[in-house]
Amino acid sequence: MTQKTKTINFEEADNRTRYRYLTAAVAPRPICFASTIDSKGRVNLSPFSYFNVFSSTPPVMVFSPSRSGRSADHKDTYHNLKEVPEVVINIVNHRLVEQMSLTSAAWERGVNEFGKAGLTEAPSETVKPPRVLEAPVAFECVVDDVIELGEEGGAGNLIIARAKVAHIHKEILNEDGLIDQVKIDLVARMGGDWYCHANEHSMFKLERPGGNGVIGVDSLPAEIRNSTILTGNNLGRLGNLDALPTDDEIRKASDMEEVKQILKELDGNSEAGREAIHKLGRQLIETGNTKQALAVMMCGR
Repeated sequence: MTQKTKTINFEEADNRTRYRYLTAAVAPRPICFASTIDSKGRVNLSPFSYFNVFSSTPPVMVFSPSRSGRSADHKDTYHNLKEVPEVVINIVNHRLVEQMSLTSAAWERGVNEFGKAGLTEAPSETVKPPRVLEAPVAFECVVDDVIELGEEGGAGNLIIARAKVAHIHKEILNEDGLIDQVKIDLVARMGGDWYCHANEHSMFKLERPGGNGVIGVDSLPAEIRNSTILTGNNLGRLGNLDALPTDDEIRKASDMEEVKQILKELDGNSEAGREAIHKLGRQLIETGNTKQALAVMMCGR
């Protein structure tokens, strides 16, 4: 299948063009709500969506306060971290998203965004900057390195921050004392003015490949790999099985009333019959009966 493609040469495009396509395509992105302090003791609170966790041993997070796209000036966060290399990374959930957005306004240097956004400063235990009391999780971090990526507008500054302490609201924990992904109610940054709300209606579970190896899509019969009925996700689910169905499992699947009816009415060797078998297989995949689905589809070979 041929895809129509728009190609953009990033080496020739301007910063605004690159920014729009990068942030719309690389999304959703978690938000680093960074609280810092300068050498005069002035507190700053700013959000950054160029952010992620990079390591658990050591516990490292990286975020980037980029230069202004218009003036190429550094943000207050960058200046603060050069003076006091400590930061609290506060996690943003849905009930904080409007206040978080407010802190991104172009306030004068030295203005405390905690007050502007109506958020509460809570003293940290190991670093100078305060944490956001309302944040569901806050990581006290020391800055191990600042890597400047350029001098032009839009150039990033990678802040490599090592977490020393985590503060976690007990209300977001499950019965095992771990963070409940529904209770934490996270948000993430998309392109333009768009955000993503990671609640129970938008999240889904996806089983990881088995520890003893999986068969992969290339091990499936060709008529299943090339099916016009199955989606890429369907094939991925089948490829995650640890083995092809046995002859006994295929015989058992062929005894299913639905399978016998399809094979009887449409002739199991016909294209129509194969499509009908694949439609039944897709239904079984989507209800979680993946091994049975593959056995059913192998009846129609």
